[in-house]
Amino acid sequence: MSSKKRTTIHDIAKKLDITASTVSRALKDHPRISDATKELVIKTAKEMNYQPNSIAAALRRGTSNLIGVIIPNIDRNFFASVVRGVEDVLNDTNYNVIICQSNDSLEKEKSNIKALLEAQVDGIFASYAKETTDFSHFEDIVNRGIPLILFDRMQDVFNVDAVVIDDYLGAYKATEHLIEQGCERIVHFAGPENVSIYRDRRRGYEEAMKRSHLSVDEDLIIHSDLKLESGKRLAEEILEWNELPDAIFSASDYAAMGAMEVFKKHDIEIPQDIAVVGFSNESFTSLIDPGLTSVDQHSKKMGQFTANLFLDRLKDKSKDHTPTKTVLNPELIIRGSSLKKVEQPQDQKIEPEHINT
Repeated sequence: MSSKKRTTIHDIAKKLDITASTVSRALKDHPRISDATKELVIKTAKEMNYQPNSIAAALRRGTSNLIGVIIPNIDRNFFASVVRGVEDVLNDTNYNVIICQSNDSLEKEKSNIKALLEAQVDGIFASYAKETTDFSHFEDIVNRGIPLILFDRMQDVFNVDAVVIDDYLGAYKATEHLIEQGCERIVHFAGPENVSIYRDRRRGYEEAMKRSHLSVDEDLIIHSDLKLESGKRLAEEILEWNELPDAIFSASDYAAMGAMEVFKKHDIEIPQDIAVVGFSNESFTSLIDPGLTSVDQHSKKMGQFTANLFLDRLKDKSKDHTPTKTVLNPELIIRGSSLKKVEQPQDQKIEPEHINT
């Protein structure tokens, strides 16, 4: 089936036997056009399913009132919550949000950016893909003078605004909590080293171990994509070890949940045999049994800060913009998966104070 041709102002003008400029002015409520002509043009435009060319209009105005948001996955509650935070702020403005998913693919991310630039967006908020190691496509945004704000995942290779959580501190407190529960042989499910948040989470884990005078065993640091299936696979491998760990700190709730599922299937008691802590405080963490202790990243607040940072930048008319890095404090939500010492109440919230990094 062939697609129907898009109606233009020239089509309306031809039908009404008037000039295209008259149609354009009528649609813009120009004072020199009579009310009768305006009504006729608007009525005809509706009948012909006319839709204004927003990109062309954006080129004329110099602004599209569109913001592009690039996220790895919309099905993760963390990123969905960030988007909600962005929209909470922008709903009170004239800006609309275009959401793109990279699915953690570099090529898809490049395609997202190309599409957003073609749409003449006024700004781009992005959390880059796990596959991304070359950031030249992001530099193209900056070189065009379009505001770019990175959230959650950021890089220091180029100087742009960013809103992040203190991943180091969150990981430190998660590991410290496990140590306080009597755990010493703690496995770390680590993510790709090219992604800053996973480097920082590993660093926090290692520092907590060292400060408690526990050795950091490289064999207990296992890298993966941190998906649910990876957590299951890693748990199966761990069960083959001669000496089991007494805890797992996972840089992702999904991998943590996958591991818990396998442990329970093999009658491993959680947390008595192996305690588990995740990261992100995804919505399912309070629904599984036992509840998963996790680091809350304040995702909605992250989205709100990102949108407000963009609006503040618009107010700053100076040409020499100094990029801002906003660091949010994580919060450890303690549930049953890590409470070896049962006298402690569940669902505690620990907002850690900053420590020197």
